[in-house]
Amino acid sequence: MTGGKEPTASAANTHWGGRFTAGPAEIMRRINASIEFDKRLWAEDIAGSQAHCAMLVAQDILSAQDGAAIQAGLAQIKAEIESGQFVFSEAHEDIHMNVEARLAELIGPIAGRLHTARSRNDQVATDLRLWLRATIERIDRAMRELQQALIDRAEIEAGTVMPGFTHLQIAQPVTFGHHLMAYVEMIGRDRGRLADCRRRLNESPLGAAALAGTSFPIDRHATAATLGFARPMANSLDAVSDRDFAVEFLAAAALTGTHLSRFAEEIVLWCSDGFGFIALSDAFTTGSSIMPQKRNPDAAELVRAKSGRLAGSLAALLTVMKGLPLAYGKDMQEDKIPVFEAADALELCLAAAIGMVRDMRPDREKLRAAAGRGYSTATDLADWLVRAAGLPFRQAHHATGEIVKRAEQRGCTLAELPLAELQAVEPAITAAVYDVLRPECSVASRRSFGGTAPDLVRAAAAAARQSYLVDE
Repeated sequence: MTGGKEPTASAANTHWGGRFTAGPAEIMRRINASIEFDKRLWAEDIAGSQAHCAMLVAQDILSAQDGAAIQAGLAQIKAEIESGQFVFSEAHEDIHMNVEARLAELIGPIAGRLHTARSRNDQVATDLRLWLRATIERIDRAMRELQQALIDRAEIEAGTVMPGFTHLQIAQPVTFGHHLMAYVEMIGRDRGRLADCRRRLNESPLGAAALAGTSFPIDRHATAATLGFARPMANSLDAVSDRDFAVEFLAAAALTGTHLSRFAEEIVLWCSDGFGFIALSDAFTTGSSIMPQKRNPDAAELVRAKSGRLAGSLAALLTVMKGLPLAYGKDMQEDKIPVFEAADALELCLAAAIGMVRDMRPDREKLRAAAGRGYSTATDLADWLVRAAGLPFRQAHHATGEIVKRAEQRGCTLAELPLAELQAVEPAITAAVYDVLRPECSVASRRSFGGTAPDLVRAAAAAARQSYLVDE
């Protein structure tokens, strides 16, 4: 610890009062300490202490002189941590005790007055909520940036014809822009879930103390307002034992990761020799240590893989919480690792996805050629038979299947099949049918709301800009 001696194990027990006379076993100290990961909460811990100190002074629980000394000490600790001079010590177990121990070195016994009317239970719950609130805001900005990159690309590729797939089989023609806009909607829902999470977590546990509140005349509304919370939590037991907000964040993060993984999988496919739909530059690919011709979409593969870590973090915290009675249990110390790891992984995946969207170079000729394979306009033919020839759809569907079989036997596309072959199956077919058998005609005809017609894709992109990218 900067400015003082490293405390012994037995000295560390002075935090718990006179009941403990011997130091803990070394294994106990190792399993009990959380400073290696909860030191990330240092800014939030100091902010909470500053707000608590100001409230204690305002409520005449702490003298103005002592309050000023505490605030000055906290400011110095903040400066030391920011400058890298602060030494975090496992002997002090967690971020709260590290800060308090250093405060005692700076201002003496007065530091002990800061902990009046609070516990580490409400302190850590407050810290984690503050940290997660800021993290959600930062992640939301990255998600917005991903949406912008997708929309920008979708507008450019609004008329680029490509095959749409079901069961990974060519189904119907769509446009590349329409395909990308699907992910804009997915990320929009993800942003909504994180916004809901942020709104629900924005209540302050500070002042709930260990579990039952306090006999001191504190003002929890004041500390909540100082820290930017909407209100204090209504029940002291719930305040210290609730980790719904962390689980909810992990659930939203895991689902976002699933969406990013699906997109990453498509990038892997599109970059493959079998598809050749897009190319990524050296910025987002790697080579092989043995095969010099290889260009591997490793950024996409790693985004795909990290979705497993996000799902694992959710499962880990749900498992920690599932058997805990009220109120606080030391088990909850394990809440921060999955939250921190998930947040880090999600931010990295978002950054990679943004980069790949901006970097990708579609091969429009290959996309168009692929859109014409697999008899992708068969549904258009069936629809034409319903619309122009008056056939019931099931009859049109059967006739179209017969026509596809004839095209397969000839080794040609539907648009290349002679009119006589078409009429041999259904005499009502005329030459006008060829107007719907090209992929460009197919996508242009899909004009129902949310469809793939190029002008609808451009309109959808404009609407998404207004909905997702314009600040309210």
